[in-house]
Amino acid sequence: MAVRTILRYPDPLLSRPCARVISFDAQLKSLCDDLLDTMRAAPGVGITAAHIGVDQRVSVIQLAPDQPLHIHINPEIVSASGELQRFTEGSVSMPGMTDDVERPSRTEFRYQDLDGQIFTDHAEGFLATCIQHEIDQLDGIFWIRKLSRLKRDRLLKKWEKHSVR
Repeated sequence: MAVRTILRYPDPLLSRPCARVISFDAQLKSLCDDLLDTMRAAPGVGITAAHIGVDQRVSVIQLAPDQPLHIHINPEIVSASGELQRFTEGSVSMPGMTDDVERPSRTEFRYQDLDGQIFTDHAEGFLATCIQHEIDQLDGIFWIRKLSRLKRDRLLKKWEKHSVR
């Protein structure tokens, strides 16, 4: 287990869709352990393999230390509610930058566990937002693309000033 280096926005690897995991082995388990350590050190509530430059569809989410750990291999959205909700989002690849993003309040998603077994599950509230956020990242969609152009431009100007320090 190790804390890995997190790519910083606008690294082009953050805009690339990740490849499906095909080997469910000790190396995958080690990657998930490293993702968990890296997420906690950042700190954050979710991270993907893309955030550390690994081209695999792997995400790790833990909303709080006393909450369940969610490891999703090859996750994909099956369906989402028409009802929307707003939560403040950010990224371990853009520390200190946040804004409100509107997403479906409930989602059904499919994923595999560390053994390759396929599951379908539902999430709502903040967990649903986090799952959608991390799946977007695995698809090469960085969270700021969900903002209006005005909000995105404002945030990017702030990021440029912040990241020069």
